[in-house]
Amino acid sequence: MNERQKDRPWLMRTYAGHSTAEASNELYRRNLAKGQTGLSVAFDLPTQTGYDPDHILARGEVGRVGVPVSHLGDMRRLFQDIPLEQMNTSMTINATAMWLLALYQVVAEEQGADPTRLQGTTQNDIVKEYLSRGTHVFPPVPSLRLTTDMITYTVNRIPKWNPINICSYHLQEAGATPVQEIAYAMSTAVAVLDAVRDSGQVPREKFGDVVARISFFVNAGVRFVEEMCKMRAFGRIWDQVTRERYGVENPKQRRFRYGVQVNSLGLTEAQPENNVQRIVLEMLAVTLSKDARARAVQLPAWNEALGLPRPWDQQWSLRIQQVLAHESDLLEYEDLFAGSHVVEAKVAALVEESLAEMERIERMGGAMAAVESGYLKSELVSSHAARRARIESGEEKIVGVNVYESTEPSPLTADLDGAIMTVDPENEARVVAALHEWRDNRDEARATEALAALKKTAAGAGNLMEATVECARAGVTTGEWSWALRDVFGEFRAPTGVSSAPVAVTAEAGTPLALVREKVARTAADLGAGRLRLLVGKPGLDGHSNGAEQIAVRARDAGFEVVYQGIRLTPEQITDAAVAEDVHCVGLSILSGSHAELVPDVLHRLREAGAPDIPVIAGGIIPPADAAALIEAGVAAVFTPKDFGITEIIGRIVDEIRKANTLDPLEVPA
Repeated sequence: MNERQKDRPWLMRTYAGHSTAEASNELYRRNLAKGQTGLSVAFDLPTQTGYDPDHILARGEVGRVGVPVSHLGDMRRLFQDIPLEQMNTSMTINATAMWLLALYQVVAEEQGADPTRLQGTTQNDIVKEYLSRGTHVFPPVPSLRLTTDMITYTVNRIPKWNPINICSYHLQEAGATPVQEIAYAMSTAVAVLDAVRDSGQVPREKFGDVVARISFFVNAGVRFVEEMCKMRAFGRIWDQVTRERYGVENPKQRRFRYGVQVNSLGLTEAQPENNVQRIVLEMLAVTLSKDARARAVQLPAWNEALGLPRPWDQQWSLRIQQVLAHESDLLEYEDLFAGSHVVEAKVAALVEESLAEMERIERMGGAMAAVESGYLKSELVSSHAARRARIESGEEKIVGVNVYESTEPSPLTADLDGAIMTVDPENEARVVAALHEWRDNRDEARATEALAALKKTAAGAGNLMEATVECARAGVTTGEWSWALRDVFGEFRAPTGVSSAPVAVTAEAGTPLALVREKVARTAADLGAGRLRLLVGKPGLDGHSNGAEQIAVRARDAGFEVVYQGIRLTPEQITDAAVAEDVHCVGLSILSGSHAELVPDVLHRLREAGAPDIPVIAGGIIPPADAAALIEAGVAAVFTPKDFGITEIIGRIVDEIRKANTLDPLEVPA
């Protein structure tokens, strides 16, 4: 019997990094030994947003959701004993992508690697940061310049590197429909390719090389058929755009190249064991179809709605991929869906609707203009609000959450505090001390000179990559590189999309929202206030604002006056706003793990400001022990992903306002 011929499996990754460069290096080497075939680096929020660990906004965030990389020494330790010339490394980094690639290149050269042989990807998609993830730093125009300079540099100097990974993943997390996910990602790609073409840094005959290095990072949700068809539609539109708009004739250069992490938005805190089958089903959507198969796959862990996954949890996700690739016969066959009239009809519909939305964005002036106008953000907030409304009504069913809620005790979560990994709270102090030691021991004159050259280049029109690489070699820190560019480019606060979002839940008489509206109005009257005022705050660097935005929109629809200033605020700024706006409640949303430090700080500052009676509520991925500690510290209520009923949450907020103001409870159900 002849040996069966199988396609080569996709790259298998787990998204990992935490605490310190040393701890993350140990984790990477363990994962590679387990059969992982690529690295996927998670950076902490200060690194992603261009702050050093000793900055005020970095407090509570260092090493929480990824590894802190502050300078060349950290990057050396991160990849110690890992030969970068043999690796395929993905780095989830956007606003500071140029900086992290420069550090990676210098470390590779120190290892003796040839830069022309380095393989990997920098995400480097700033548009989706404005829309969904919130790690942007600079305004759209200079951000696009950074992306353009990096792409042109890599095409000439690191030709096997993917300098941008246009990322629709987080658009779906922010509520995007399949059509929006396709259209917004493709419009971003068009904006980037137009900028590279118009920069004049790449000869026309080499433009196909630029297109060939553009990759995508997508999301696969649980609607298996729709998601698989979405990937086929993505490929069809990409082929059309690159051929017709940019004249790329080589079909290999036009190939839609994508990696995927399956949906984390749909992972539940309730009955989290159900997440395993969700993850498997979502992975099948991007692997079963040979003609639209992912080039790289990384799977979340079953417990990500509870907190930071442990190495064992990540191993489980890796083994899911390995069983499919090596035990099943999936890779032995041609495309399983070729010729399906059902699939073809769905793909054709997605293509038609996506092209129409792309044309609408083009008429606005392109993706960057649609970001600045707030159109894209408003559409996503509206789509997300509509989805949440379907879940609350039961129209969209989630097993274990709004249907089949009864459950046997789970051994996986018998010890909730042990079911996730925690970061040593003393870790931050050690990282800060190491940063100060680095600054003390570097060649200060060389670092100063490199930063001056970077600012001069930024003020002109030259490519910023060479100056950035010299900063890396000179011992410049992440915060220093970023602040040098902030001084020239300024910072950007993206539109929130809250004020323009339409009403997603009706408030006819007898509906839950109508009952909450009545509670809001009666409480405002009892307090002698025109309207109840709610401040929704995002302290620290966590840019995942979807939950905060949905609370803000629903509170607005319930009759609150909502104060929402967007992301990246200090506890001091939130306190000042609460006092200045004379709010009746402060709601804090944090998903990054910094709640234990930042929420008590807000409480303390409110007391110091003479406003101790303003109730403070907190929401996010907050483990039970942390929730208990916050309540003990004075937080009025804690909401986690299991609390999916937003209207009910708004009703609870009204109850806490009444309690804080010694008003009798209202006998109005909600």
